[in-house]
Amino acid sequence: MDYGSKDVCAAAVKIALTNTRQEETELKKYFSGMDIRTVAVDFGSDFASAVPKILERAVVAAKREGLINDTHSEEGAVAGAAHEALRQITNKCVGLNLGGKIGIARSGAHISVCLFFAIGLLNLNDVAIGMGHRVV
Repeated sequence: MDYGSKDVCAAAVKIALTNTRQEETELKKYFSGMDIRTVAVDFGSDFASAVPKILERAVVAAKREGLINDTHSEEGAVAGAAHEALRQITNKCVGLNLGGKIGIARSGAHISVCLFFAIGLLNLNDVAIGMGHRVV
């Protein structure tokens, strides 16, 4: 079955919201059976140094798990979707710390990146989700 952007974005959100590696592995298997490939990677940093680290982690994770090939256009699609997701939550993050998970999903030409973060200081956190989508 060919899935559209809504389905692929939903898969990225769901994989980003997993609490444990076991839950993540089970969800990856479930989506794999639907021909949607997924990967998730944890992240934590201060916002000032976050942008290049998030873009790099997203591209490396997508390549490592076989979601994208080693081509300029596919790497750029993941980096662009991750950058778009970051832009959506930037106003909440400036000057604070981030911790959370990057979820990436792909089916056919659709690639989605979801950033799920706790944002703040110590235990005074806010929560935000940013979503980006590209077609390759």
